Amino acid sequence: MRTGPRAALVQSLPPIDNNTMTLLRRRWQEFLEFLFPPETDAWLAVLRIGLGLQVVFYTLSLRSDWHSLFSETGKGLVSRELGEAIASFDSPLIPKLGWLVFLGRHIGLAEETVLSVAWACLLCMGCCLLLGLFCRPAAIIAWFLHLCAAESGELLAYGADNFMTTALFYLMLSPLPDRYCVDCRLVKTKPRDPRLLGFWRRVLQVHLCFVYFFGGLAKFLGSGWWNGSNLWRSLIRPPFNLIPPDILVRFRYALPILGISICLIEIGYPVFIWIKKTRFFWLVCILAMHAAIGLIMGMYLFALVMIVLNLAAFGVGIRVPWHPAGGTRHSAHFLPKQQFSP
Repeated sequence: MRTGPRAALVQSLPPIDNNTMTLLRRRWQEFLEFLFPPETDAWLAVLRIGLGLQVVFYTLSLRSDWHSLFSETGKGLVSRELGEAIASFDSPLIPKLGWLVFLGRHIGLAEETVLSVAWACLLCMGCCLLLGLFCRPAAIIAWFLHLCAAESGELLAYGADNFMTTALFYLMLSPLPDRYCVDCRLVKTKPRDPRLLGFWRRVLQVHLCFVYFFGGLAKFLGSGWWNGSNLWRSLIRPPFNLIPPDILVRFRYALPILGISICLIEIGYPVFIWIKKTRFFWLVCILAMHAAIGLIMGMYLFALVMIVLNLAAFGVGIRVPWHPAGGTRHSAHFLPKQQFSP
């Protein structure tokens, strides 16, 4: 018979009856079902195609400024060396375009040539993702090159770059290829485990919930979103001042309402996006908010990446509220069993 403090502690604990064990097993099973729901790869196809468009538009938007931004002797407002030096304070292991330039010099390539090759490779990887050709290598290379560009231009990067890097990171770890890509036509691959697909979609969903909740909470803590002053400053500051000031003055009383609405949409996202009866409405609101940001402020890349992430996370398979079944259909109901991989 065991003696000592540990034995005394165990003996002092109340006995666990069968009902408690059954309840714990049930909760654990519910947690596993939440974490590994069976899913199709339709959401992954949306993420791949959307990020392919994102990478293509990103590279094309920088085609005339690429060398000015990232060349040591460029004509940009901020040199690449300064941006990389600031990024090195966070971690010296963060990939930067300076790494590629350093390697290029060792094989006899000029800096301009290395930067041109990096731009062309990033554009090519975007096209590969769009077509679904060499999906996994394309996602890895696109993530690496975009991360290098974003960190080298640290002082000029903004939310679109951060979310684009995050989205490409999730894409390269996801169970590619999906059934709609060219790779599946060229090489016969086994269907992916639907629970593995569901796990990566769930991770993306939870990540977005954290992003919107803390973003909305930060807005609520300041007065600028309650009185509309933050919206006013955002809309009149170049280069986002696409709306004439006289129109903003005419509708100035609507700015506080819009500011509070944005806070409510973001902070309520982690709750109402999971409820079947409110999921469609909340998704439409969040998509409309990002579309308005893109059209009104000219932040097209930011709007596109957020719309792609939301459609992949919660938009695929959603049903409108007036549908007889309502909510989002469960993947297991429309996935043929023969498509399940062991």
